[in-house]
Amino acid sequence: MTEQHDISHQALMDRLPFFTAWFTPDYRLISDKEIAGNKPEPSCSPPLHCYEIWGLKQPCTGCPMPGVLHTQTPADLTLPATGQRDWPVENGFWQVRMLPVKALNDQMTILEIACNITALKEAREDLEIFKSRLRDTQKLAHIGHWELYHRTGELFWSEEIYRIFEIDPSSFEASYEAFLKATHPEDREKINQAYTRSLTTGKPYSIEHRLLMKDGRIKYVQERCKTEYDAHKNPVKSIGTVQDITENKRIEAENKALQEKILQVQKMESVGRLAGGVAHDFNNMLFVILGNLELVMEGINKNDTNYEALSEIQTAAKRSADLTRQLLAFSRQQTISPRLLSLNTVIDDMIKMLVRLIGEDIELRWIPGKNLGRVMLDPTQVDQILVNLCVNSRDAITGSGKITIETHMVCIGESECRQRPGFKPGEFVTLEVSDNGCGMEKAVQDRLFEPFFTTKKTNEGTGLGLATTYGIVKQNNGFINVYSEPGNGTTFRIYFRTYKGDDSNDHPLKDTGDAVKGGCETILLVDDEAMILNFCEKTLKKLGYQVLKADSPHKALSIANRHGSKIDLLLTDVIMAKMNGKGLADILQRDFPSLKILYMSGYTANVIAHRGILDEGVMFLQKPFSKEALAQKIRDILSVSN
Repeated sequence: MTEQHDISHQALMDRLPFFTAWFTPDYRLISDKEIAGNKPEPSCSPPLHCYEIWGLKQPCTGCPMPGVLHTQTPADLTLPATGQRDWPVENGFWQVRMLPVKALNDQMTILEIACNITALKEAREDLEIFKSRLRDTQKLAHIGHWELYHRTGELFWSEEIYRIFEIDPSSFEASYEAFLKATHPEDREKINQAYTRSLTTGKPYSIEHRLLMKDGRIKYVQERCKTEYDAHKNPVKSIGTVQDITENKRIEAENKALQEKILQVQKMESVGRLAGGVAHDFNNMLFVILGNLELVMEGINKNDTNYEALSEIQTAAKRSADLTRQLLAFSRQQTISPRLLSLNTVIDDMIKMLVRLIGEDIELRWIPGKNLGRVMLDPTQVDQILVNLCVNSRDAITGSGKITIETHMVCIGESECRQRPGFKPGEFVTLEVSDNGCGMEKAVQDRLFEPFFTTKKTNEGTGLGLATTYGIVKQNNGFINVYSEPGNGTTFRIYFRTYKGDDSNDHPLKDTGDAVKGGCETILLVDDEAMILNFCEKTLKKLGYQVLKADSPHKALSIANRHGSKIDLLLTDVIMAKMNGKGLADILQRDFPSLKILYMSGYTANVIAHRGILDEGVMFLQKPFSKEALAQKIRDILSVSN
């Protein structure tokens, strides 16, 4: 290469990142003198070609130079900088424009104007990466952005906004008016007021509103906006975001409903504890009233004028005792004797009685499920549930109607339990009672299981039927759901867990058939209520028993230690101050191994029962009880040899 070539090449490099060069149609580099029409100076070096400048050994594939010469039309070409021939840019890019130019000597030449576009290309690539990441992020977060130019009225939406609004960009002329038209008609005024107020005050705003989809669906969005102003405080551009919060609103509504259900469950638990405590104290009083009435009435002739008055008192007291039993059932403190049974069999035995109960104008359908698992329940409680639910359905029907009783096997999964508070996973037998009556509003459903809540007229119901049902279901570790709409009837669905244990102990107690009678054995009687203690003492003595009485567990221990002969039976209250009946029995049985135990209480306590289910081998009398019930229970216990 000649000095001229070297200088020209160096001159090109000195003008980086921009330079120009002239070439002949055969790609040879032309010197400035040749362009001016002068003859080139002699050189011993071979001529330098266009492609050699770029570090190539032959013309570029698809080189546009022949086409430029032929059509006399400029063309562009992007070339990589390979780093050869002392080029300072490695792994970069050059943008080359080829222009056809006629030299002064009438020779056709190509003027190449080259510009280093490495930084520009990298910036464009970075910009595309950023745009792609922004699109992905907006799609993931369901957030789109928009820009409104006030001088032109032009509105720009990102791709995500089109997805949120479910609008095809090709068929949408973006404008503020078009945006408003895409929102819910009832929210347009609210949106426009917020935007107008923001323009006036210059303060950003955030607003939640709805979108009305073409198919009638409703979407919820959260929109935020701020406006940029010029030096004269005229709005130039408004920018903002739109976030799809439909799923958030759905979850929020579900959480609110779940929270309401949880609060309802907690309220029912509190009411249950209160009801149980009241029932316990009330039972003690009724026990004294009924017991002494029974003793008084035994000594009065039925023709006596006072006998009728005493009978009415006794009837009222027994009705009160029935109410307390229902309260105990609601509070899950009722004493029960569960058995392994088939729900279908129990219902079969009840159908005839239920038909008479609901009357001739209402059709009763019984649809037993197939392949039901067995459940551990007290059959009398199943009867209570059926009666309460059928009566409730009967009262909801005006004139003729239909009540349907069904049973099914269901399997409940973890996901369903998360959505429905109170539900538990596993296999269950369901008892379903439905009617086509008047149905219930939500406000009624929320209070449905509260004791004494009723929609019936005065003196037409106690409001304890459904409360009792609720308590029975909970006591048996089940759960209950109600489905009802005004005018569309009601369905109660109760879930009882299928029994998976050993059924070898499924032997319900049977009546021995013995006549009520007393005996001469010695009974240690313990109760901290003086009136109950005195009544029981009189009753037991009338039956012929020897009675040792104590008004506290500690006195009972002292009496037992001082008593020289055998004590056959301990009859004790369960709940007493300082020491309960179970603790007293445990101490006495260590000293008197053959001592029999009979507990009595207004409600069962955890010391002898769990959820009202008596521990194995425990004998119990529910207060209030009659003289006959007491005599029979004592005789049954004492007649069994150790």
